[in-house]
Amino acid sequence: MEKKDSEKKYFKVLDRLKENSRQSIPVKKGAGFEKKHVLWGLFITVVSFILSTAILFTSTGIFKTAPPLISFIVVFAIIMIGILFDVVGIAVATADEIPFHSMASKKMKGAKESLKLLRNAPRVSSFCNDVIGDICGVVSGVAGTSIVYRMFTTAGNITFVEMIAGAMIAALTVGGKAFTKNIGIGSSNYIVYRVGRVLSYFSLFKR
Repeated sequence: MEKKDSEKKYFKVLDRLKENSRQSIPVKKGAGFEKKHVLWGLFITVVSFILSTAILFTSTGIFKTAPPLISFIVVFAIIMIGILFDVVGIAVATADEIPFHSMASKKMKGAKESLKLLRNAPRVSSFCNDVIGDICGVVSGVAGTSIVYRMFTTAGNITFVEMIAGAMIAALTVGGKAFTKNIGIGSSNYIVYRVGRVLSYFSLFKR
């Protein structure tokens, strides 16, 4: 009897699971890959290649001739640029569009540009986080290696020094992005508006 009861309970649970699996999931599913997404991915790939080549070529020439102190300052500046763009990318991805409509109706400077950023949030976020952020990471790593080779060419433990320099650059990059992520999310509307204000000056110049 106990065996039959346990079997009945098992089949009841199984029937419930089947019924739940047949129910429609209340989550909207994306349409998948579209032509515009594929074209955007290809465009970003080409832009990343061109920018990486240009920046690496320029930075390599600078680090070969510049004094070590200037080289370290340039590396630090590249890391900060990567962190700054990462904050902008996060802010654009998390900001609320509603306040900017009222700002645009009041003709506040930078509101229209902010709305354009938010309406193109996936592309802006991809450009800031993936293109600029990753390029800055690569360039800072290459620059650090170049500085180490210049300063410690005659040293016997150059591999160890190179490893420490690479680890420090990676720690500064990752730690800086982790530290500023909360700022990008918590002050997303303010950051987007400030970026929109900066872009408004370029639009005035273009006009």
